Amino acid sequence: MSVHAVLLDIDGTLFTGMNPLPGAAETIGFLQNQNIPYRFISNGTRRSKKTVLEKLQSLNLPVWEDQIFTPAGAVIQYLLSRGISSCTLLSTDDLKNDFRKAGISLVHDAHVVIIADAGDAFTYQSINQVFRQVIGGADLIALEKDRYWMDHDGLSLGAGPFVDGLEYASGKTALLMGKPSLHFFSEALSSMDAEPGNTLMVGDDILTDIGGSMACGIKGVLVKTGKFNEEVLAKSLVKPSHIIKSIADLPELIREP
Repeated sequence: MSVHAVLLDIDGTLFTGMNPLPGAAETIGFLQNQNIPYRFISNGTRRSKKTVLEKLQSLNLPVWEDQIFTPAGAVIQYLLSRGISSCTLLSTDDLKNDFRKAGISLVHDAHVVIIADAGDAFTYQSINQVFRQVIGGADLIALEKDRYWMDHDGLSLGAGPFVDGLEYASGKTALLMGKPSLHFFSEALSSMDAEPGNTLMVGDDILTDIGGSMACGIKGVLVKTGKFNEEVLAKSLVKPSHIIKSIADLPELIREP
């Protein structure tokens, strides 16, 4: 198979929770040995980029920060390019470090409201506060709209259900920064000077990973790990370019004629 670049999802594809999936390190090593450029393109919005980097480095392979693309990085670039220096951010404490590092002030009455996967910080009070800001005129931005993800102890809600609730209540549509947005995939491709048709996106989410990438012309490779579900696949209108058992099978797929 002619593959010039690979995009790799993290949670559910390379890791379950903080535990690497079998074959993850070997597959990345294979890409390095074959001189196939790759990027980690994650929809995870609970952790800062520094924490994600440390997680990937636990595979005992060289990983650089500029290989990691996250929705938080995309929205920070978006804010700075528009001269926006403050926002209201509903997220975990760890993710807030990325914004502070970029010089963006986190306040409770900003004209821009950003929703991440806030975990236990999703409460009636916190959701109601940002709802009032949005109906009062604040812009609404979603870092991602994943329905759920596979944590170490089972499936867990993502930011999507909370963003949908805010959209329904406020009548506003959130600007989406992460997968499956075209901009997010395009930025990762541009960093490798890669063309969509010769690139693989490997992930466990039939909608955001596979549907999103294939809408951009990228070949979608669905892994049967993480949140993968046979029933969801059977009902989905998205038909992956390839389906493999796990990340460990990617080298064999790439070796195919």
